[in-house]
Amino acid sequence: MGAGELLLVGVVLVLGLCGVLVPVVPGSWLVWAAVLWWALYDPRPVAWAVLVGSTVALLLSLVVRWALPPRRLRASGATPRMAVYAGTGALLGFVLVPVLGAVPGFMAGIYLHERLRLGRRAEAWAALRSTMNAGGSSVLAEFFACLLITAGWLTAVIWTG
Repeated sequence: MGAGELLLVGVVLVLGLCGVLVPVVPGSWLVWAAVLWWALYDPRPVAWAVLVGSTVALLLSLVVRWALPPRRLRASGATPRMAVYAGTGALLGFVLVPVLGAVPGFMAGIYLHERLRLGRRAEAWAALRSTMNAGGSSVLAEFFACLLITAGWLTAVIWTG
């Protein structure tokens, strides 16, 4: 697979990550489809291992999301701007504290958004709690799985380079 095709797969992965935060786009399935596309065109064992790992991660995230409360983010006051803050925080956390940093980064992004919007610390904490209870934890589970899949793909591409 050439550099152009790898770039396209990367773009689809990024679109999928953004799609997790935007309810209209099927983000996790875009991420999985990008890895499938890559594995079909790069039939090395590592590509198939990443595809299998991606499938398992997505299935586990589905199970976790079914166990969590349903998404009612709009009712809690969540906005697209909050999703950008949360996604950016999760991505930075994922990179700065590998893998596990995504969880506190996601929550820090929501807190920062609410602190800037509301101005008070106590109100920002209350808004963070209500957002996470209204479905933010479900979004976090899906986004975390997609970050793991993207990191696995990127690692495999660099490793087999």
